[in-house]
Amino acid sequence: MRIVTVIFQLAGSLALLMYGMKMLGEGIQKSAGNSLHRFLTVMTSNRFAAVFTGCFITMIIQSSGATTVMVVSFVNAGLITLQQSVGVIFGANIGTTVTAWIVALFGFQFNIAAAAIPVFGIGYLIKYVRKIKKESAGEALMGFGLLFLGLDFLSALSPGADNAAVLNVFQNGGTVSILLGMFGGLLITAIIHSSSAATAVILTLCRNGVLHWEFAAAMVLGCNIGSTIDAVLASMGTKANARRAALVHVLFNVAGSILAFIFFRPLLALVDFITPGTVMQTLPSHVAMLHTLFNVLSTLLFLPFTTQIALLTEKLIKTEPNEIPGEYRLDFISSGIKESVEPHIIRAEKEISDMIMLAIAMFARIREGFSDRTERFISQQMEFIEEREEYADQMQEQLSLYLYKCTELPVTERQRNNLAAMLHIVDEIENITDDCCSIAIHLKRSIEKNMQFDKADMDALQPYVDLVEQLLNFVNAHINRPLSPEEMAQAAETENKIDSFRKELKKVARKRLEEGADVKAELLYIDLVRNIEKIGDRAYSISEALTRTK
Repeated sequence: MRIVTVIFQLAGSLALLMYGMKMLGEGIQKSAGNSLHRFLTVMTSNRFAAVFTGCFITMIIQSSGATTVMVVSFVNAGLITLQQSVGVIFGANIGTTVTAWIVALFGFQFNIAAAAIPVFGIGYLIKYVRKIKKESAGEALMGFGLLFLGLDFLSALSPGADNAAVLNVFQNGGTVSILLGMFGGLLITAIIHSSSAATAVILTLCRNGVLHWEFAAAMVLGCNIGSTIDAVLASMGTKANARRAALVHVLFNVAGSILAFIFFRPLLALVDFITPGTVMQTLPSHVAMLHTLFNVLSTLLFLPFTTQIALLTEKLIKTEPNEIPGEYRLDFISSGIKESVEPHIIRAEKEISDMIMLAIAMFARIREGFSDRTERFISQQMEFIEEREEYADQMQEQLSLYLYKCTELPVTERQRNNLAAMLHIVDEIENITDDCCSIAIHLKRSIEKNMQFDKADMDALQPYVDLVEQLLNFVNAHINRPLSPEEMAQAAETENKIDSFRKELKKVARKRLEEGADVKAELLYIDLVRNIEKIGDRAYSISEALTRTK
């Protein structure tokens, strides 16, 4: 019964530890807003910056799995390149070793249980006392308290002399024991989806005298291989580049572990040389140092070959024919764990930016029809416009579904508000593409029926179209960020000018009708004016939605 009790205690302690890490990471991410994720998209200009970025973000959010899942998502979205992702993944492996040092240096040196409960209590007050209004910071503190409480429970576990004797059998088999240790570390990490938590368990067992130095070191190497499971799961069903990014993580960790296995004892001797104290005295610190040294040396070894690594993954994973643009596809990448909504929001923002650019491209094509109402417009522009309108319909459908899935994740009130605004913006952009298509159809009809418009009337449309295009470009320049009152006032001014212009153009058209002009031609002209104005209304509506974002 002793072993059963230990297993259940281990499971409960580990669950508490992992939940604490999850709360800590999510609390920090929410406190930082989307800055950490935007940091990832801009701080990857070279391989060294990419390594620093991956290391820094992982140190903050306490999860290399979360970082690599984020990287896979951003590569899939085109926010960062495959080569940029390589350095970030390398850095994430270094950043994740911080958890091991926290456990080794603080978890076993102090009475952490005495501080864990008060820290959790303070975090609870900060999170739920309305006057403080620091929910995310409170959540991070609560997670910190739970993390160390779980660690204290783990430290108190003892498998018993008989069970420890059984483990010793597996630890004294030379090379076979090393392989068993690596497999054990891989298996544990793959099951619990957290190399940090698995390493904490290993450190605890080392501290309790259950694991020997070599076996513990082998398990840490296995944990590094097992940590790739998150990226692999996240890459399923994604574009080739996203799968390549996941493969980079697998290749890096596996190749590093194989080299570490080949030079296993020299590596352990190096760790022992640079770590203060003997192995017996400071085994947890030795294991933490091994974890860090392994990832640092692997990064130094492979970093000069980031380009070659990227090319290798391109050879191993070919671009599929259905990935060529033509049919829109937006996958909601999820590993089922370590979920944070911010990377998904950034992905959606990128797609919204692409969508507004598509709408502007369509508008540019239809304005050519105002100056060149010939068969050339039909042959050169109509197919482009109709294909883009269909593509926009697909974007609207999948983006809306994507944003709804985002709302199902843990979100703050600010994030929920922004997601609602984004849904509205997506709908309005799709409406703009519908209006562009309607205008193109009107122009096509006028050409096919040889309707005659006075040159002065068509020239009068140009400043009207210019104003609408100006408002569209304004929206494009400010998409995905809140509008200031001054910027909104600028949008309102342009919208008022469009309304005034529309009234004047319709007034002149009605006058021409009264004077006996071609009824069909004038009614079509009025339809053109109305549809152009509707595009301006949609753009202004998007501006209003942007003012509601935070």
